[in-house]
Amino acid sequence: MTGPAWPIAALLVGYPVWWALGFGGLSVIVLAVPMAVLLWRRRPLKVPPGFGLWLLLLAGYLVSGLMLAESPPGTYGELGAGRILGYGMRLALYSSVLIMVLYLGNLTERELPQLRLVRMLGVLFVSTVAGGLLGVFFPGFAFTSPVELLLPDWISGNSFVQNLIHPTAAQTQKVLGFASPRPEAPYEWANAWGSNASVLLVWFVVGWWVYGGTRHRLLVAAVLALAAIPVVYSLNRGLWIGLGLAVLYVIVRVRGRTRAALCGALAAGALAFALSPLAPLVAQRLDKPHSNDIRAFTVSATLTAAGHSPVIGYGNTRNATGNHRTITTGKTDWCDTCGHPPLGSDGQLWLLIITQGFTGAALYVAFFVGAILRHRRDRSPVGLAGVLVMGLVLLYMFVYDGLVTPLTLYLVSFALLWRNQREGA
Repeated sequence: MTGPAWPIAALLVGYPVWWALGFGGLSVIVLAVPMAVLLWRRRPLKVPPGFGLWLLLLAGYLVSGLMLAESPPGTYGELGAGRILGYGMRLALYSSVLIMVLYLGNLTERELPQLRLVRMLGVLFVSTVAGGLLGVFFPGFAFTSPVELLLPDWISGNSFVQNLIHPTAAQTQKVLGFASPRPEAPYEWANAWGSNASVLLVWFVVGWWVYGGTRHRLLVAAVLALAAIPVVYSLNRGLWIGLGLAVLYVIVRVRGRTRAALCGALAAGALAFALSPLAPLVAQRLDKPHSNDIRAFTVSATLTAAGHSPVIGYGNTRNATGNHRTITTGKTDWCDTCGHPPLGSDGQLWLLIITQGFTGAALYVAFFVGAILRHRRDRSPVGLAGVLVMGLVLLYMFVYDGLVTPLTLYLVSFALLWRNQREGA
């Protein structure tokens, strides 16, 4: 915490503290300030391949702000403080994660060893598992954060901001047809927990199993066994699919004894899970795919609205008039709480399409596809893991928002690949 890498340690290892203070996903924005100051003193700076694509993404988002006052057909709402606040926070996040990548890439191996960075992500995975268990066993746990107390009501009362600054253990939803808690601590919502858990699990295994000794591997086995509880109770099909594809990816990419050992461990784990009380819950979730209709409506409405501004989008999300059941559901003078989830709320791809048009979505996809193509031949543990995470990013963009914390972890993983390439060279 006293060397040049202290902002990264504060971000990853100290994340639970940020969450308790009410900063949570906004912590990267806070820490981007000292990172930018320290980067300024290190000029000239190294920049990663694909740097220009992210700059274009940022520039496009600035241009999309010209459309904040517009509402496409089929949506409702007027320009207000909430819309401007959401736009500003997303712009700050996109800028901050870019500063973070530059900072990570310009630290030397001596200042921040690659393995230490991977293990920091592993520590955050342990915090994620602890938060997930808290959400399973104490779903009502919540408290008012210091940040929430300090902010004026017109900011803290915004639903988007409230999710970021008000620490809660679980998000209660009727995924199974009745109210059931889904763990979200220490993140902003349940889907963010699922996305982050899968990405961090990859780095936890690399840092503490692949590069660990016997005691480290015993710790990994114990933590993974505990992690199965919130993973199942999250009722998160995207997470389950991501983990399944991750296992398949590793089996295909590794060779020899490692592949045989992995297949044996997978078979044993599958048998243990099938015999556990967690299996019926998974079956029950798969039998309740009601959210598919909601997603289909929202995605369709997003594409229709984006068609009226396909190049630069609308700067922020919009609320659709109606839902998947009726065209009459929406905010009215007599029911100002009625409405529908914001367009773009069902995945980062759809969010980019409504906020930045198809141009922004294409730049985002090109950034991560480029990372896969550049590093696909890297068979080191970090290279294999980094490419896997880039693949998960492209999978999750259809079902998960990248904002707020997932995007930070995606870009840390990108920086690990970039650093690994430099070390290999």
